[in-house]
Amino acid sequence: MVHYQFKQYKYDYDSKSKIPPLDGQRRYFCTGTIVYLVTHRRIARQITTSYKVFPREWDEKCSEPIAAGNDRRAAIVQSITRKLRSDMERLSAIIERFENLSRNYSSDDVVEKFRRTGKENTLFVFMEGVIERLRQLNHSGTAKNYSAALGSFKRFRNNEDIQMEAIDHILMEDYQAYLASLGVVPNSISFYMRILRAVYNRAVEQELTIDRNPFRTVFTGVEKTRKRAISISDIKRIRDLDLSLKPNLEFARNLFLFLFLCRGMSFIDAAFLKKSDIQSGILTYRRHKTNQVLHIKIIKPIKELVDRYSSNDSPYLLPIITRPHCDERRQYETALRRVNKSLKTIAGMVKLPIPLTTYVSRHAWATIAKSKNIPVNVISDALGHDSIATTQIYLASIDTSTIDRANELIIKDL
Repeated sequence: MVHYQFKQYKYDYDSKSKIPPLDGQRRYFCTGTIVYLVTHRRIARQITTSYKVFPREWDEKCSEPIAAGNDRRAAIVQSITRKLRSDMERLSAIIERFENLSRNYSSDDVVEKFRRTGKENTLFVFMEGVIERLRQLNHSGTAKNYSAALGSFKRFRNNEDIQMEAIDHILMEDYQAYLASLGVVPNSISFYMRILRAVYNRAVEQELTIDRNPFRTVFTGVEKTRKRAISISDIKRIRDLDLSLKPNLEFARNLFLFLFLCRGMSFIDAAFLKKSDIQSGILTYRRHKTNQVLHIKIIKPIKELVDRYSSNDSPYLLPIITRPHCDERRQYETALRRVNKSLKTIAGMVKLPIPLTTYVSRHAWATIAKSKNIPVNVISDALGHDSIATTQIYLASIDTSTIDRANELIIKDL
């Protein structure tokens, strides 16, 4: 059986000071270095840290720092104490991992692993690496979401990084309570938690930490929210508005209709459509969110809108991205804000009971389809499904011709 022990913190006087340890007066004003002693099979190895404290700040009996002196110095000692505890948790995790491998290891192995998995084994550094990788893979939307989650967690931690091994369910419960205290709604809390969980699971896969299941006691589900849907009569009223003297509103209205006519297409997918995506009267595109390839029959009202905004100067189907190859993501985001602002004005003009956004077209298509008794297996319930996974599975099984017939049934009343 393998035995190991820690002498967690050891106070060691700086040899460079050349001050005799028994010289109490000078010893009192001389800082010392904290070292870790790792012992396994009676072989001890020392890890020298960069943490230094004064003799009055070290509790020999408890073998740990104590805050003494002015507030500024006390804050420094408290910070050192937190770092020491984090290091101890990391050392414990390293030894636990060696134990689970059921193979011989030495004190040197523990020390070498501890030194090798230093800075990159912290959440902030690791997550920033994940975000950079997402950007390299051109997953800019996901990278943006991950950056938002990291920013939120950094604010919770007051920008103090944390070792992967130190992440546990208590920390996550505290973070959940912190978000709730700020008035963040449950679905947004879940959004951040799911991202952090994905990053944590990736760290586990890379053997940077053992899986302590720290998200088991926090909310990572999705609460059903009031559907943002409008009726076919609402859409008719939006369509029939005379906006000829208000080009910005007219473009927003027409774009909303285009999204609806295309089975509730997402704005980001519409923004990146290219003229070459239409072949033989069929629009083919790949959804940004799910990577699913979809095919839409170009019927008369869709063609009329496409022809209206067609431009010979751009490869794109719609004038959302107007400067190709020039920070296209930012152009899309700017256009989305402007269109949604215009749609809000339009909602007031037709006295809609809910705010109008580009995403409402998606819910509207689904709920109208359901009201026409179109089979549920033809309708995406991201729009009604309990989970994204269910939606993706169901989308993959839909026959395109069935969807096209469903689309014609819905829009024939326009």
